[in-house]
Amino acid sequence: MMVAWALEDVLSNWGCTVVGPAARVGKALAMLDAEAIDMAVLDISLDGQRSYPVADALGARDVPFVFLTGYGRDSLPSGYRTCPLLQKPFRQTELGEMLTKLWASKG
Repeated sequence: MMVAWALEDVLSNWGCTVVGPAARVGKALAMLDAEAIDMAVLDISLDGQRSYPVADALGARDVPFVFLTGYGRDSLPSGYRTCPLLQKPFRQTELGEMLTKLWASKG
C-alpha cells in the first residue's frame, strides 16, 4: 500500500484525478463499476491475488492500462504479454512517458 500511496501522490501532483487505490481485486472491480475511469495503473499483484480479472474488465471497457510488476514480461501469461508494462523499480519519467502514450492511444 505504501507504493500505491506514493504513486497516488505522483499522479495527483501531475494533475490526475486518482480513484483508489484498490488493494484487492474485488475492490478494483467494484471501483470500475462505480467510477468513470480514463486509464489505469495496475499492479499485477493485489494483496497476493493476480489482477488479470481487472485487466480483462478494463479491456472490455476499452480503458487503457499499464501493468506494474517486479518481474519481466516473460513472467506474464501469454495473453497479457503485449500489454503495456513498467518493471519495478521505475522512474517517474518512465511512468509519465507511459501514461502519455496511453492517453494518446485513446485517440
